[in-house]
Amino acid sequence: MADIKCASCPLRAKYDNNPKSFLGRFWRWHINFCPGWKSFMNSLPESERKEYAKKYQIKKYL
Repeated sequence: MADIKCASCPLRAKYDNNPKSFLGRFWRWHINFCPGWKSFMNSLPESERKEYAKKYQIKKYL
């Protein structure tokens, strides 16, 4: 994977545990323009990328 940090990001874990928390909402906003997240998503197989896109409501990867 291009950026393994995204796979184990502590902010993403905050979002997964409580999407409405401040840090969770910050992470979700941040992935809209994060070059690391874009690289991570593009490194995934299409099926896995679509799973992430559905889970995090990212329309551009659906």
